[in-house]
Amino acid sequence: MQIFIHQTHHQIADFAAIFKDLKAVMKSSQPGVHLFPELFLTGYPLQDLCLQKSFFNTYLKFLNELRQWCAQHEFHDQIFLVGGLDYALTQEGNPLSIKNVIFEFSSQRKGQPIYTKRLLPNYDIFDEKKYFTKGDEPKVLNYQRKHFGLLICEDMWASTFYDLDPIEELDLYCRENGIQLDAVLNLSASPYNMGKKQMRIQRGLEISRRLKAPFFYANRVGGEDEIIFDGGSFVLNDSEILVEAKVFEADQICFDISQLSRQTYASQAVSKPSLIWEDLFEPRLDLDQSPPVLKTWDNNIQLSILEALKFGFQEYATRNGFHSFSLALSGGIDSALALTIMKLSLKPGQSIEAIYMPSKYSSDLSYELSWQLCQNLGIPLKTLPIKSLHTSTQEIFQQNFTESFQGLTDENVQSRLRGLFIYTRSNQIGSMVVNTSNKSELAVGYSTQYGDSVGAISLLGDLYKTEVYRLARYINQKFDAPIPESIITRPPSAELRPDQKDTDSLVPYERLDAILESILTYRHDK
Repeated sequence: MQIFIHQTHHQIADFAAIFKDLKAVMKSSQPGVHLFPELFLTGYPLQDLCLQKSFFNTYLKFLNELRQWCAQHEFHDQIFLVGGLDYALTQEGNPLSIKNVIFEFSSQRKGQPIYTKRLLPNYDIFDEKKYFTKGDEPKVLNYQRKHFGLLICEDMWASTFYDLDPIEELDLYCRENGIQLDAVLNLSASPYNMGKKQMRIQRGLEISRRLKAPFFYANRVGGEDEIIFDGGSFVLNDSEILVEAKVFEADQICFDISQLSRQTYASQAVSKPSLIWEDLFEPRLDLDQSPPVLKTWDNNIQLSILEALKFGFQEYATRNGFHSFSLALSGGIDSALALTIMKLSLKPGQSIEAIYMPSKYSSDLSYELSWQLCQNLGIPLKTLPIKSLHTSTQEIFQQNFTESFQGLTDENVQSRLRGLFIYTRSNQIGSMVVNTSNKSELAVGYSTQYGDSVGAISLLGDLYKTEVYRLARYINQKFDAPIPESIITRPPSAELRPDQKDTDSLVPYERLDAILESILTYRHDK
C-alpha cells in the first residue's frame, strides 16, 4: 500500500488551476492513497472571503463540476483525500454552516466529506471559530483492509485552551473498537515560523508512538501577504523520520507502508503530549542568561529564515505582478540586508534599483559603503539628494508660520522627503518599493510614518535588530561577504541630525530586543 503526499502550491480561489492540476494527478496517479493539503480546493486562509456569495457560489459550482468529472472517471485502486469546505445553505442561499473537511474521491465516493476538523484555532493569525463549525467525532477510514486515522492540521495539537484532545479520542476509539491503525494521515495548511518544522516533527513522533502507527503530514506551500506556508511535508514512524519533502516549493513524496513492521514500536507510548499548542510560540529568549538575551541561531535556523524571507518576497512580488523593485539605501545594516536578500532571491526578468538619498547630515562613509555594497551585488545605485528640497521646505515653513521647525519635526521631514522621492521613482518606472524597517524599531515607534515606513512589503519586519545583524553575518559567511564589514560594525544611526546614534534614543539593541520579546511573546508588562 503506497501513500502519496502531494505538497501543492496554488493561489487562493484559483479554481481553474486547482481543477486542472487535480484532474491531471487523478488521471496519471499510481494505485494507493493520495493526500492533498487542508483546504486544497479553496486555499487558506480565507477569512471573510468564505462568506461572500460570489466566492462560495463559484466554489460550489467548481465542486459540482469536479464531482461530475469524477463520476465519469475510473479509480483503479486509488483514493484521493482532499481538503475543502462543506457548505450548508439556507433557502435564501446564505451559509448556515461551513465545515473544514476532508473529501474522499474514490470508486465508492465521488467527493463526499468524510471527516470534519475538530480543533478550530482562534489565536495569532487564526480566527476559524468565526467561520467554521467543528466536527464532533474521530474518524478511521477503512480502505483495502487498512485502517487510517484522519486529522486536519490543528487536530494534532493539544492545549490547555481546548476542551478536547483529538489524538486521545482517536486512541480511545481505536481501543474500544479493536482497531490497530495502519497510518495516521494529517492534512495541513500550517504557516511558517522560526523552528516550526522541528516542532511539527516532534509532535508527529509523539503521535506515532501514542497510536503505534506511522504519521503522514501533508502541508501546503504559498505566500498570502504576511503569511507564508513552507511545505516540509513528512512521514514519521516511532522515533524515525522516514521521508521529508522540500521546503518552500511544491513537491511529492511516496512511501509504502508495507515496508514497516508492527515490531518497530519498541518505545514506550506517551500517555500525554509533552508538546502542546502553546509550544508553537516558544519565545526567542534565552532565559538562562541574566539579563535574558535572544537565543543564538544555528546554521539550519538561519538558512530557513533566509529561505523564508526570499520566498515571501517573491510570492508577494509575483502575485502582484511586479518585476522591478526600488529600495532606499542608506549605508546602514537594515537596507543593506534587505537589498542583499532581494538580490539573492532575484529571478530572470526581474531587476533591482537602489537609491541613495543623502541629506546634509549623511556621512561620506554612508555613500562609500552603499556604493561598495551595490558593486558587490551588481546592482545599479542612483543618487538623489534631498538637501535642497529639505532647505526649501524649511524656508517655506519659516515664511508662512513665522517659526522654523527643528528637532524631531526636522528629522521626520527628511524621512518623508525620502518617502516622497522613492515613490515618485516607483510611479515613474512601475517598480515595487520594499520597506527596510525591522521589528525592534517598529515596536517602539522609532520610525517615521509615511517616511521610512513606506513600502509595499516590510522584508525585515519580523526580525529584531540583533537578528538582522546575525542574518547579515550568516549571509556573509555563506555567500562570500557581499555586505561590507563596516556596515555591520559601524554604530547604527538614522543620520537625521549631527552625530546621531540610535543609542541616543534607545537602550542598546541587545537589551531592547530581550525586553520587546518578553512583552510581545510572554506578555510581560514589567
